[in-house]
Amino acid sequence: MIKSFFKSFKIILYLSLLLLVYLIYLSRDLPSLERLETFDPAMLSTIYDRNGEVIGEFYIQKRVFINLEDMPEYLKYAAISSEDKRFFQHWGVDLQSVFRAIIVNVISMEFRQGFSTLSQQLARNLYKEVGFKDSVTRKIKEIITAIQIERTYTKQEVLEMYLNTVHFGHGTYGVESAAKRYFNKKASELTIGESAMLIGLLPSPANYSPLRNLNKSIERRSIVLKLMYNQDYISHEEYMEHNSIIPDNIFYEIPKSKAPYFTEYVRRTLEKIDEELGINIYQDGLKIYTTLDYGLQQIAEDVVMKTLRNNQDEFNNQLFADSERFSKLGYLSIFPEDSVKMMLNGQMQLYEELRQNLLVQCAFIALDTKNGEILAMIGGRSDYVDQYNRATQARRQPGSVFKPFIYTAVIDNNYPVTTQLLNQPVALYRNNAKGEKEKWTPRNYDNSTGGLTTLREGLRRSLNLISVRMVQELVPAQQVKNVAKRMQIKSPIRAVDALALGTSEVTPMEIVASYSIFSNKGIYSSPIAITKIEDKYGQIIKEFSTTQQEVLSPETAYVVTNLLQTVIDKGTGGSARWKYRFRHTAAGKTGTTQNWSDAWFVGFTPNISAGVWFGVDQSPISLGEGQSGTTAALPAWALFMKEAHKKLGIPDEDFVMPEGVVEIEIDADTKLLPNSSTKKREKEIFFKNNRPTN
Repeated sequence: MIKSFFKSFKIILYLSLLLLVYLIYLSRDLPSLERLETFDPAMLSTIYDRNGEVIGEFYIQKRVFINLEDMPEYLKYAAISSEDKRFFQHWGVDLQSVFRAIIVNVISMEFRQGFSTLSQQLARNLYKEVGFKDSVTRKIKEIITAIQIERTYTKQEVLEMYLNTVHFGHGTYGVESAAKRYFNKKASELTIGESAMLIGLLPSPANYSPLRNLNKSIERRSIVLKLMYNQDYISHEEYMEHNSIIPDNIFYEIPKSKAPYFTEYVRRTLEKIDEELGINIYQDGLKIYTTLDYGLQQIAEDVVMKTLRNNQDEFNNQLFADSERFSKLGYLSIFPEDSVKMMLNGQMQLYEELRQNLLVQCAFIALDTKNGEILAMIGGRSDYVDQYNRATQARRQPGSVFKPFIYTAVIDNNYPVTTQLLNQPVALYRNNAKGEKEKWTPRNYDNSTGGLTTLREGLRRSLNLISVRMVQELVPAQQVKNVAKRMQIKSPIRAVDALALGTSEVTPMEIVASYSIFSNKGIYSSPIAITKIEDKYGQIIKEFSTTQQEVLSPETAYVVTNLLQTVIDKGTGGSARWKYRFRHTAAGKTGTTQNWSDAWFVGFTPNISAGVWFGVDQSPISLGEGQSGTTAALPAWALFMKEAHKKLGIPDEDFVMPEGVVEIEIDADTKLLPNSSTKKREKEIFFKNNRPTN
């Protein structure tokens, strides 16, 4: 008898020791107590505009952490009644549920009944070491971790962590993200029925999602509401009321970034410095504050897309009228002509293979003239968003938009604006497609010629022949290249005479930033998108500021600005005034490249600099005959500037004339000081040291 007792005792002891060793073995790769005490789930980072409006998010798992007190009480009750009704009585493991599950599974000889508590689910959600594969080993690991969690945290803290980490489907984690995804509202605004519907989909988000199967989701909501009623969390009236509602506020639309090209630009900027700052933009729950003004962004998107649709219609009309060109660009030997026409007319999505040839594309940048902050950015069409940001990445020929750099070089070399050149044809040599030099005779856009013409008149009318003669007779191409480089044009510039016609490719971002120099008294401000980054606790990780440097004298900057004012007031940009009624003091320049492949307008006021480009990705496909910068690009610029200044309440103000510049009266014919035989007088500006004295 005694021997049997000791023998049984030894067996039990050995089994206990084996069990203990096994538990120690399983525990070796489980979360440490230190990790359990530091709750730090992956959280999405939020991007804000300059006014605190959310414009985008970065995440791998879409999770926003909120405090338990910010969640409605019935959301907590729904979770407890549905997922763990004895949550406040157990210590991490519900023994009643365990015994019931064992009996059911043994009788059925298969795994039918689970027994996970909220703490066990939390253990599985938080710590990948626990694992997700159904097995006895995983269950034991899960139980050990759940017990540790319950020893480390209060019940309220466990519930808060659970509701912030559980997966609700469609890439959303936590109740705040789920409320936003399914109902487009905050978790604190959820009704009883909406709370029950969210909790009801937890056992299988893929099957019970209201976005995929509303009827199943309603059935699950009814089950949760019934459980809440049975456990006295809601009244019978509340149960009946919310059980009868057919939801009509399910948010089916996939939330998109409010400024996709800008937020992608921010993401790429941060990825260059994330290691240096020791941050993970996808998991650290950062708050990223930017320079964007979403109100201005909306204005830009509206006017640019409106102008783009007009440009696309004109492109389509000319394309359809030229059967040979249409057949070539539309791959009509592969795709049916009628289908391609329907796509171009917006009746269906254009095949990806055709987009480079047939879609009119766009880019837009608006900067704060004084500090370089990016106020609005468009990198392509909003109906065909892609990863290619044409505002910062697309290098295109600027055409006449480059002419101000030539005029800057000339003015900087002390030539007065009254300098006259012959408006007559000249010959240039350029490399052809085979790399061979060929003779080229450029002409003015309107095919005009004339006699002696001043610099002001040459820029006002955008005369190509005057620009070419400036490079040939006043400042060599290398000097123009140096000026462009000094004005922070980073793209390679070819120092050849054809430079006068804007043949060296640039990006919209750099050209707009360079134009800002004229308005900002010769000071360059590097474009900036981010103002500061905070961690999830509100501590500032880094603040950003623009880099500024003086690259032109205030005098040169002002004189070129004054010339560009003439373009808008009396020249090729005049429709901004008489047609689009933009009245603020402004300066700018149109740009059109050969064969109407690119249409530009870049201009500025003392407060905002902006530039717009339209073209087809596959250069040099034409936008269509006559689609110049004035026709195809200026409307978007003028409408934006008009609405932007109105929205921000910016009053009209003049560009400030520096002390080294004077305005004097001269003879309109001789461009010298008036005398007794002067028939017509006019006012003109000069540097003090090059004003006429005769």
